[in-house]
Amino acid sequence: QVQLVESGGGLVQAGGSLRLSCAASRSIFSTDTMGWYRQAPGNRRELVATITKGGITNYADAVKGRFTISRDFAKNTVYLQLNALKPEDTAVYYCKLSTDFGQGYWGQGTQVTVSS
Repeated sequence: QVQLVESGGGLVQAGGSLRLSCAASRSIFSTDTMGWYRQAPGNRRELVATITKGGITNYADAVKGRFTISRDFAKNTVYLQLNALKPEDTAVYYCKLSTDFGQGYWGQGTQVTVSS
């Protein structure tokens, strides 16, 4: 069992930046894939970005060039840097850890609100 705790959300004006953090309750092994997802009211949860065990990153088209995912094994933490934020980025952002054994763990989410 793994607990994930997100932080760093908040209210920001359009064009601003935030950095989200996701702290895991155990070591993030190199075999884990970490990801950020988001869900806006009335919408399905969607992929934002992932980083594989090999450090390969993948981004949704809507955030490419603006968001950056990274992780720190020493701190058992994955980050999502959000730059040039737009009102349509408003959502609850969730962290997910996926193991090679097919297990998936979610955090509780952190709210990001972008005002125009």
